[in-house]
Amino acid sequence: MSIIYTINGKKLHQEIVASLSQKNNPTQIKNSLRLNSGQSLVKKFESMKRSMIREFLNLPVTKEILAGPGGTNTSGTLGGYGNLFSFIGFGEQEQPIEPIMYLLNQTSIQVSKVSRLGAINVRITMPSKNDIFAATPLPWATGISWAQRIELGLSGLGVYFNKESASSRSSMGLQVENKIRQGAFTNVPYISKFIKKWHNLFLKIEKQISL
Repeated sequence: MSIIYTINGKKLHQEIVASLSQKNNPTQIKNSLRLNSGQSLVKKFESMKRSMIREFLNLPVTKEILAGPGGTNTSGTLGGYGNLFSFIGFGEQEQPIEPIMYLLNQTSIQVSKVSRLGAINVRITMPSKNDIFAATPLPWATGISWAQRIELGLSGLGVYFNKESASSRSSMGLQVENKIRQGAFTNVPYISKFIKKWHNLFLKIEKQISL
C-alpha cells in the first residue's frame, strides 16, 4: 500500500529547485526535505515507523500471542480462559508474529528526482491489511488468516480444553469431542484498525513538508 505526495514545483523556491536539479539525486533530495518544524523528513518518518512497530508489539492480541502457550487471555477474546496461542493451535516453537513484523519493517520512504516542472514525488510504502492477512494463515486452514479471524471471530471455544498435552501442537491446548463450556469467541479490533490508523498518520506528513 503506497501513500504518494506530489510537491508541486510552483510551491518551491526556484533557486532550491535549480540546486536540487543539478545532480538530481533522489537520495540527496530526500535528505534535503524538511518539515515546517525544521525536522528532517527522513527522521520524522523513521521516528513514526518505530512508533508504529512499538504500538503493534503492545497491542493486547500481539502481546498474548508473543507470550506463547503458557500465556493468559489478556485480550479477553476467550473470556479469560486459556490463551490465543494454544486456542489457535500454533506449534510450540512457532513465532506467529514474525511475518507481521517483517512486513511492518519493510515500511519505507522514497523520493523521486525533480521533474521537468520542478515537482518531487514522495512515496511511503507500508503493508496493507490484506498483505498481513495473506501472511498469517491458520495452522490448520491455510486459506484463512488468524489475524483476520481475531476481528471476525473464531469457532471452537466450547470444545477448547487448555491443558498440557504431548499430542497438542502448542503443548497446551486440546479440542475435545464434546462441548465443555458455554460462551463464544469475542472478536476484537486488530490489524484493520491498526493499519488504517497508521496509514492516516503517514498521510498527514504531506501537510508538514516544506523546503
